[in-house]
Amino acid sequence: MTQYVFSFRVPADYAPDAGTTAEWQAWFGGLGSSLVDIGNAVTEYASVGEVGGSGSRMIAYSVVSAADLDAALALAKDCPAMRVGGGVEVGPVMQVPGRD
Repeated sequence: MTQYVFSFRVPADYAPDAGTTAEWQAWFGGLGSSLVDIGNAVTEYASVGEVGGSGSRMIAYSVVSAADLDAALALAKDCPAMRVGGGVEVGPVMQVPGRD
């Protein structure tokens, strides 16, 4: 299995509401053993260069395990970020020789 980074992006003016935490917890719970690292939320952001356009921002990242990129995308498709006009950038983690 390959590990994939999920970078969660939302519209720049996104503000979570009262149900947001429960919705994310339920989605993470549904990932089951595919969730390798729940990651962290991002509380502030800045960018250098072009990273998804000025209309969106990163709010968190996680790491999952999947058979291939299509399987990783299938895991991401129901992410709560999708329901607020955001998205999930998905990319394989490169294994560096000599690192644990």
